[in-house]
Amino acid sequence: MRQEMEEFVILVDQNDRETGTMEKMQAHREAMLHRAFSVFVFNSSGKLMLQQRALSKYHSPGLWTNTCCSHPRPGERTEDAAHRRMIEEMGFDCAMEEAFSFTYKAAFDNNLTEHEVDHVFIGISDRLPEINPEEVESYRFADMDRIRNEMMLNPENFTVWFRIAFERVDAYFKQKNNPDQSGK
Repeated sequence: MRQEMEEFVILVDQNDRETGTMEKMQAHREAMLHRAFSVFVFNSSGKLMLQQRALSKYHSPGLWTNTCCSHPRPGERTEDAAHRRMIEEMGFDCAMEEAFSFTYKAAFDNNLTEHEVDHVFIGISDRLPEINPEEVESYRFADMDRIRNEMMLNPENFTVWFRIAFERVDAYFKQKNNPDQSGK
């Protein structure tokens, strides 16, 4: 069983320069801008591994989202944190690269606000997860067109940050995995 301990996030400015640290829940109560990451893992068939957040999560419980997401700890490189959390949440790790980052702010019904500079990492793996039930309710694989259709019909079933990042992730993945056909 995981021992609960006080967690801190890295506070940043709009240019993702560190400005300090703050206890995680306090940062969410005060809507402080902090560093985060989101990992999107595709299998070799081009399907995205979606995670359904555990029902016990402090916000967005039960919603579908990218493969893994969290915050780096003070002094921890964001990429190292992404690998650490993949193991902690999904029970495996894979090669990944940072694709882009974006800033967003979203208030939740429980008086918490996510205000993040979110670094998006993309990886490819055919490994099946061994989910941590404290973090993850379920998982599934889906192609991007199906996810897009589901989000159009029921956007409330997906996390805010996933909906924001989705089109850029899709474009990045297609560009990286489809050779340039412009000369034909």
